[in-house]
Amino acid sequence: MTLRDADADNERTLDPSEIHNVLRNDRRRHAIQHLRDVDETLSVDALAEHIAAVETGESPPPRDVRKSVYVSLHQTHLPKLDELDIVDYDQREQLLELRDRVEEVEVYMEVVPEGDISWATYYLGVSALGLATLSAVQFDLAFVSSFTTTFWAWYFLVLVGLSASYHAYTERKRRVFDS
Repeated sequence: MTLRDADADNERTLDPSEIHNVLRNDRRRHAIQHLRDVDETLSVDALAEHIAAVETGESPPPRDVRKSVYVSLHQTHLPKLDELDIVDYDQREQLLELRDRVEEVEVYMEVVPEGDISWATYYLGVSALGLATLSAVQFDLAFVSSFTTTFWAWYFLVLVGLSASYHAYTERKRRVFDS
């Protein structure tokens, strides 16, 4: 992906309120996510097509929805992302590409596909299961009491460690900007 560096006068970091304002709109979030996924310069038409398909669940999406998405992107969402230097929006050529500043927004985006759970929820679930298992061992309940507390403590420690390693690997792979 070709990324245009921020100009010297735009070197300030985005205020968290600006980032939250950007991310509170579904179309802006979809635009950033899709630009990250395609990893190349993208036309506004292609982006509008993608977002309309996501919103309607139809491929290809209805023409009127595509047009509505295109107009809102062109008039509202893309100029806002361009103004904040998150994307480079060439209105004349109708082309988009991510800029370096997207890194500031990325840290606030945890995109969880429908039907999946977030990593935070996963870790909370593993912790709750570990606590319940260790409590069951303490009270000699069911199957778990046939193993020692030490076994279960190591089991959950290794599970969390492997999960965290996989999480770190997938996040690094997913990121647009590796250090």
